[in-house]
Amino acid sequence: MPRGPAPQAQTALPVVLAQATQSKKPKPEFWRKKVRLQTSEKPGTIIIDTNTKYLYYVEGNNRATRYGVGVGRDGFGWSGTVQVGRKAEWPDWRPPASMIARERAKGRILPAHMKGGPNNPLGARALYLYKGGRDTIFRIHGTNQPWTIGQNMSSGCIRMMNEDVQHLYSRAGVGSKVIVIGPNGKGAERLYSDRGMDLFGSLFGG
Repeated sequence: MPRGPAPQAQTALPVVLAQATQSKKPKPEFWRKKVRLQTSEKPGTIIIDTNTKYLYYVEGNNRATRYGVGVGRDGFGWSGTVQVGRKAEWPDWRPPASMIARERAKGRILPAHMKGGPNNPLGARALYLYKGGRDTIFRIHGTNQPWTIGQNMSSGCIRMMNEDVQHLYSRAGVGSKVIVIGPNGKGAERLYSDRGMDLFGSLFGG
């Protein structure tokens, strides 16, 4: 009678899938961490340094949560102070007309509208950035391409891993102040100083 498969053969596929999933993550330096952050900004402020590819959620007492992000590619960088104007879970995607035209010129046809879901470029959550009460068209959002975190890949929006944007979404409310430092890093040293991992916060802060 033929023998059944060896025990290791039964577990091989899950191991391969786990390795493939792991390989899609960004580099460890862009994983979420509790850090010691010196800044005069109030708790609840979001600081995004597009030069270092980090987003900080200020918690006060010289502490913050640091997230890795993907930012605008060459020619799409920007800076300024904005605020979260609205939020959405599994948001629909409506690319701006300028993006549709730009991509059409490259031979790529974008949809005018895409329903939210795992295949949507905006990922699991979106925080819409407003200036003076008007939509800037820039967002902090998730992504179905987590390997792009830590890179200059977007058209100006700030990308986060889905699990990270969900974490931030649960903490940052509508009206939250968002400071974006441009790709040259100008002014970053006057705004904040990242003093490295907050060991106590990492162990007990959740």
